[in-house]
Amino acid sequence: MRIIDLHCDVLYQLSSREQPTDFRTDETLQCGFVHLKEAQAKAQIFAIFIDEVIPENERYMEALRQIELFQAQVLTQPEMVHITDWQQLSTLEEGQIGAILSLEGCDAIGGDLNKLKMLLNAGIKLVGLTWNFENAVAYGAQEDPTKGLKAFGKEVVTCLNEHDIIIDVSHLNMQSFWDVLPLAKHIIASHSNARTLCDHERNLTDEQAKALVAHGGHIHLVYNPPFVVEDAEDNVELEDLVKHFSYLADLVGAEHLGLGSDFDGIHHTIQKLHHLGDTQQLLAALETTFTKQQIEGIAYQNFERYVQAF
Repeated sequence: MRIIDLHCDVLYQLSSREQPTDFRTDETLQCGFVHLKEAQAKAQIFAIFIDEVIPENERYMEALRQIELFQAQVLTQPEMVHITDWQQLSTLEEGQIGAILSLEGCDAIGGDLNKLKMLLNAGIKLVGLTWNFENAVAYGAQEDPTKGLKAFGKEVVTCLNEHDIIIDVSHLNMQSFWDVLPLAKHIIASHSNARTLCDHERNLTDEQAKALVAHGGHIHLVYNPPFVVEDAEDNVELEDLVKHFSYLADLVGAEHLGLGSDFDGIHHTIQKLHHLGDTQQLLAALETTFTKQQIEGIAYQNFERYVQAF
């Protein structure tokens, strides 16, 4: 079964490793080319993530560096197709894999809207306003939950709306989420789970999940063990993740769910789900709860329908 995964950090791995690595052949990459093929990927979103240790005045250049790596290592593979228009998803041929850029946090742009526009021109189709911490746009998941979207953040949201860019709320703190929700034209949680089952600030409360879907959004579930079972790093099972899918399906409908692995951005993995190539095992585990049609929706069809409506 084909899949579309909304979040991986391969570009960060390609950029940050001390020894150069190869996207096509390196099987230690959780979401490298080998595992994309094993996963039967139809499309993969590649995040640009700027590590907090990088000085502020170097962050924009690091974003450009990761875009260069995307072009030099990912797009040079003959099977990879750069998706710059969502309608391209429906024209992919057998064996082709769509490659899509996202921005995980607006730290790279500082307070400069022109830098954001330049990054969008490179083909970014999904933007998270923050990572876990405060920036010029808003407050991240690990910040004071009462502080929200900033004045510059409203300019950013307006710009993203004008360009039909999906706004990703996965890393926002509580107040920023509620501030962004009514303003966003297209909105998604690219890699978050249910906070009722795992009380972590990166997960969505029932109220958030229902409001997000009511606003037209979707929720893509994440495989990071501490977001699946509270305070857990090891010994998390596929069945634990399936519980999040089942819970959110009961809450908002299976047709609004999808996959958001966070591979290459996580240090621990779920048993039997160690890299993207194991995704078919997750889909098989979903058979205990979902119909084949629902699983196909979660795997790729729900997201395809979502973006084709833009």
